[in-house]
Order: sequence, then C-alpha cells, then structure tokens
Amino acid sequence: MRLCLRLARRGLGRTRPNPLVGAMLVRAGRVLATGWHRRAGGAHAEIEALDRLAASGGHARGATLFVNLEPCTHHGRTPPCVPRLLDAGLARVVIGMRDPDPRVRGRGIAALRRAGVGIRIGALEAECQAINQAFAFSVTHGRPRVTLKAAITLDGRIASRTGDSRWITDRRARTEAHRLRARHDAILVGATTVLRDDPRLDVRRVRGQSPIRVVLDGRLRTPVHARLLRGGGLVWIATTRAAPAARVRRLEAAGATVLRLPGRASLRIRALCRELDRRGVRSLLVEGGGETAAAFLAERCADEVVAFIAPRLLGGRAAVPMVGGTGSARVRDAVRLSWRSLQRVGDAIMVTGRVHGAR
Repeated sequence: MRLCLRLARRGLGRTRPNPLVGAMLVRAGRVLATGWHRRAGGAHAEIEALDRLAASGGHARGATLFVNLEPCTHHGRTPPCVPRLLDAGLARVVIGMRDPDPRVRGRGIAALRRAGVGIRIGALEAECQAINQAFAFSVTHGRPRVTLKAAITLDGRIASRTGDSRWITDRRARTEAHRLRARHDAILVGATTVLRDDPRLDVRRVRGQSPIRVVLDGRLRTPVHARLLRGGGLVWIATTRAAPAARVRRLEAAGATVLRLPGRASLRIRALCRELDRRGVRSLLVEGGGETAAAFLAERCADEVVAFIAPRLLGGRAAVPMVGGTGSARVRDAVRLSWRSLQRVGDAIMVTGRVHGAR
C-alpha cells in the first residue's frame, strides 16, 4: 500500500476533480504491474495497471490488487472500474479506504464481494485518507477544503503601514509556500493584492503544475495587463452580477473567465465556494490579504491555517494584520485552532492549525 500511495502522489495537481489513486497487481509475492491515475479523463489507476500487464503479455487471474481507494462503479468520463476487475479474474483486492463519493460509497466493495472476490479494507487507512483529504471533504461538504496561508511577522503583520510586504520570509520559506501551492487545485487572492503586488501566483520555485488562479473582485478592478493573466493557465475572476458588462468583456478578451455570482454590493464567500466546487475545485489556497482572510472566516469557510512566522517586528497601528475585518469583541469569541504541525523552514516557523467550527 505504501507503493500505491507513492504512485498516487505522482498525480498531484493533475487529477482535478478526481482523487489521487495508485494501484499494484501482485501474485505469489511478485509485482506484476503498477498504475496511477494521471489526469481526469484518463485511465483510472486499476485500469492502467491491468492494461500495462496485458501489454506485457501477462494476465491478472488469481492475482491480488492493492489500491488506496475503493474501485468505482459509476460512469463518468471513463467507464467504471469494477466490471474490468471482475473480468480480470482477481482473487483478492486490498483497499486502503472506502470512497466517500455518494456515487460509489461501498458499491464497489459490495459488487466485488458478491462476485466472490476476497476483500480487505483499511490497509494504511489513515495515510490513504490523508492523501485524498480534500477530495473526501469536497464530495461530502459541497465546497472545496480551504486553507488560509500567510507570511507574517512575529507581531502578526503581513505588510507595513505603506503596504510593503516583500519579503517577510526568506527564499527557503517562499519555496515551501510554492510547494503548498502545487498541492492545491486553486489559489485565491483579493483584487487589492492584485493591484498592490501584481503577483504571478505560479509554482516557479518548484516542480509541479500551477493551480487555477482565482481573484475575488466584487468591483472588477483587476487590470487586463495583470501578470497573472499573462502566465498561461486558467484565471477565474469572481465578481457580482452587477459588474459592468464592458469590464467583463475586456477581461474575458484578456483570457480570464469571469464568474458572476449572486450579490450586488459584495461577494458571498459561500456562494463562491459552491461555484468552485461545481467546477471541480477540491482544494483552495487563500493567499489574499487580511480582509479576504476575514471574509472566509466570517462565513465559516476556512478549514486550515498555514502561517510562516518570520523573526521580524514591523510595529505600527496602520500595519496590515493577517486577519482584518472587525474582529472578535471578546477573547472567548476568537476563532480557535488546533495545532497540527510546527516546523522550521528557512528563517521562519511554519505553523499549521485546523480551524474549529468550519463547515
């Protein structure tokens, strides 16, 4: 199963909206073939392993299949896997975790058992759940799993009173932040960040696929010459239905997809999350400023926080905090986190916490 998980990780950033899956066929202690899901619309891991075995002149009759996620039974962009597994004559299937997708959710296991295939469920289950945490969250909650990320000073500032923020952390910490980007389907910033910093929002510091770039822009202020529009890949600009049609046309001509969502004065974060989920985004990294972070927290649409804390003190009442908005009136009403990890990255401390009460 550990090999299956290593194979599955090869699909990181490429399988959206599908999960990460690796598979291995074994007989008498010998690995016959392996496979992994490479991209949405391509062969699933189990089918790739069967096809590779057939191409080499072998067969899977009497073999054991190891796979980190329950085989599917529904038609999507590809046919279901279970009929092919039954045709192959497998003796046993070892499954890391049940598929939480309502279209599967135990049906694959039941079909294999009815056909007399031996089943074992739960091999390295915690690790299997971790690799597809965002997928499982999305199919059960109807929105992407959201991570708020920020580089902050020790006194909690993301920018000085003049708006300067380059660079709070060193190169090694910024490289780790790019690895974090590569693990998400989409990355989101607010229009103010685009106007102030003109970011590329790519993963140029690491190997991997850049996520979809999303701009939260209720007043449609994103300039058509913004760098994120010149870097290739998908750019979605979320605005309200009251956005001027002429600006919509100009941005679409520049290569963006404009998402016009309910609301006239401001965007509703929950409506945006539902739309992103509908478009196949399972995981969303929010790198916007303090007001953007506050908006996600206010609508209880933030699930995790990753903060790179640098050994600097900016000071100043007008310096920009990590979380803006009005804030909590009482300490007991503060957003609570459960610490998940703490590690040194370059000159920063990378702290990860789970948000209590998110939905």
